[in-house]
Amino acid sequence: MPFNFPALGKTTLALLYPYLVYQGMQTGVVWFVPIVISSVYAYQAFKSKDRKAKLLQGSIAASLIIGVIFFQTATAKLLPVAIQLMLMHFFGKTLLKRHAPPLIERFVRLEINPIPPEIVIYCRLLTLIWTGFFAFNALLCSVLAFYAPVMWWAIYTGVGIFILTGGLMVGEYMLRPLLFPDLDIPNLPTTVKNRVSNCRSIWQAVRAS
Repeated sequence: MPFNFPALGKTTLALLYPYLVYQGMQTGVVWFVPIVISSVYAYQAFKSKDRKAKLLQGSIAASLIIGVIFFQTATAKLLPVAIQLMLMHFFGKTLLKRHAPPLIERFVRLEINPIPPEIVIYCRLLTLIWTGFFAFNALLCSVLAFYAPVMWWAIYTGVGIFILTGGLMVGEYMLRPLLFPDLDIPNLPTTVKNRVSNCRSIWQAVRAS
């Protein structure tokens, strides 16, 4: 499978973002990374043929530019908050009846179909837990952005969030056989492969719902 270089570039930028902002604040160019991200969104808006996506991406690009002009530091440090809120909304909306089924259930159906009733309930609970997790991250990132040294903010947004996310994923995977001993659970590499390969299609389905 060929590499998706634009996606790889955006992922790399997202992973390095806290470090780059920290360095930018030390050297007086904190505006640089938000401007780069704004340029990416502006380019996507220009290339997109979907009117709704074009408007959304263009609005994000414009908001970042305005933020950099008037609130450089706040704009740079609050971007992770926006990402966590977006993820909270993405997971949380699928808990509503008109946007069902819950997000976790959509992934589980890739491996187990039909799903037993107790697994349906578990998937809903797990989706709720992830929604709360992202809400907690958004709140903590906001507090660190305004009231903590920039190094604390960078460590949490650049390292802490990923450790907690990985811990929640691995912990849930280890707990699953204890809760459902009779369930034929695919191994972890298979689960990861299924979720990565179907992530885009599920994202599009939830966004369209």
